[in-house]
Amino acid sequence: MIRAVRRLRGQPSAVRFLLLLLLLAGFGALLLVAPRPDVAELPRLADRLGTAAPVAAILGGALLLVALVPRTFITLAAGAIFGPLEGAGYALCAALLAAALGFAVGRLLGRDFVAERVRGRLARLDHWFARQSVLGVVTVRLLPIAGFGLVSYGYGTTGARMLPFLAGSVLASAPTAFGYAAVGAAVTSPGDVNWFAATPAALGLVASVVLIRGWWRAERQRRPGLS
Repeated sequence: MIRAVRRLRGQPSAVRFLLLLLLLAGFGALLLVAPRPDVAELPRLADRLGTAAPVAAILGGALLLVALVPRTFITLAAGAIFGPLEGAGYALCAALLAAALGFAVGRLLGRDFVAERVRGRLARLDHWFARQSVLGVVTVRLLPIAGFGLVSYGYGTTGARMLPFLAGSVLASAPTAFGYAAVGAAVTSPGDVNWFAATPAALGLVASVVLIRGWWRAERQRRPGLS
């Protein structure tokens, strides 16, 4: 694995960037032709896995997110298998792992190409990503600009730091994780779901709004000309 990474690093930046584009295109094509599993059947699969089911859910969910599968489906499936609270927790773990993998791949394959070619406004945008705090990452994550996996790859190509990116990714994912997990649980066991388990989703949404507003006010104070 380490040897393969070293070989990739030795390739020209344009070749690595082309590999990144081909990887994303391949994932996109796969999403169009891959069969859609029945969420209601997933608990039976988990029963067969036994105690390994949580680990399999986290690793499998992370790989699916890296393959550009929407996070909504991953969280619904986790809720259907494990219930609203545990499902949300496992979905967030999968999101954290997927964010790290996507960022690392984007950094390896795309960062050098981008850094060598950004000029003018794009260079200022790249510097903005490099200076981003956790709140800035939360803000970008909550904007409906792209899927979870695609944003992870994109961040890797910028000068952003990994730790704030990972923390912001988890915070931005938390508001919907509990709500979607509760919906997924209701698909398989509608009578057993305590909808108060979705309360953290509402609290997370409020917290996200507060965080975004705080970040925006800080940006306006730092840059008085910001409208």
